[in-house]
Amino acid sequence: MPDLPTIWAGLLALAIFIYVILDGFDLGIGIVFPFLDDDDDRALAMNTVAPVWDGNETWLVLGGGGLMAAFPLAYAVVMPALYAPFIAMILALVFRGVAFEFRWRDKAHERIWDRSFHFGSVLATFCQGLVLGAFVQGIEVEGRAYAGGWWDWLTPFSVMCGVALVAGYALLGATWLIMKTEGSLRDRAYRLARLTGVAMLVFIGIVSAWTPLLSPEIADRWFTFPQLLFVLPVPTLTAILAATLGWSLIKRRDAIAFPSAIGLFGLCFAGLGIGISPYIVPRAITIHEAAAPDSSLAFMLVGAVILLPLILAYTAYAYWVFRGKVDGKTGYH
Repeated sequence: MPDLPTIWAGLLALAIFIYVILDGFDLGIGIVFPFLDDDDDRALAMNTVAPVWDGNETWLVLGGGGLMAAFPLAYAVVMPALYAPFIAMILALVFRGVAFEFRWRDKAHERIWDRSFHFGSVLATFCQGLVLGAFVQGIEVEGRAYAGGWWDWLTPFSVMCGVALVAGYALLGATWLIMKTEGSLRDRAYRLARLTGVAMLVFIGIVSAWTPLLSPEIADRWFTFPQLLFVLPVPTLTAILAATLGWSLIKRRDAIAFPSAIGLFGLCFAGLGIGISPYIVPRAITIHEAAAPDSSLAFMLVGAVILLPLILAYTAYAYWVFRGKVDGKTGYH
């Protein structure tokens, strides 16, 4: 029999990573929005994501619903621990979505909607970072229930992760604009990408140094032999991709900056997996302890095998149709 809990953990990790990348760059555009030169550039920046931004959040729904269905114990522990940042994130996403639509239809209050778009993007991103930081630092569990307090998610580490994710999404947004635009907006995006790229690399260093201090078990995985040999490719590839990103921003290689930023996120995600596996609630509940019965996992896997390729196919097709550069007069070309 296949290891169904591990398969489902992999599927959920894939869904969350796809969400982080796809919604990350359009949240990133909201984060850098006030720093664009003028209204024309801001409108063009929004137009680069207008055809695809609604579909990007499909993966957030898939990740949350999949966690509840495949790992109900983990869902029952994680949600009470993180209700506050999750609710704030969802409200910010709703507020941001309203602002995205209304700025085009309510020109009399365009400035208000622009600020709302920026504020919603920053708050949603910061809350995602809070959730990540609180999750990594550990959730207090007794028996099969959350045993911590209402404010356990608010710590210096989780706040730092929130700020780090804001910088990271801003880098994704800036490099997306580099890839999709020309002229003054592209020039501004290059300047923003250099600033946010430096910030993200600094935060990667801080998180990498801080995370092993959270738990001796995490420190052992990263700094003891022979485990060190298996994790060494992650920091090595991170250094290579950081150099590639810096080179692309200096030499103005439009097509390289965004994939390099995605690669950095992928390596951070891999490092997170190394630090917490085989737990689904770090250092408290393992993947197999939290999993639903194999019969349920097998039944759901049939649907996932059918639906996931369809979702991936229409997502890829949408991005293919709206490929290329965008300008304010002729649209995509």
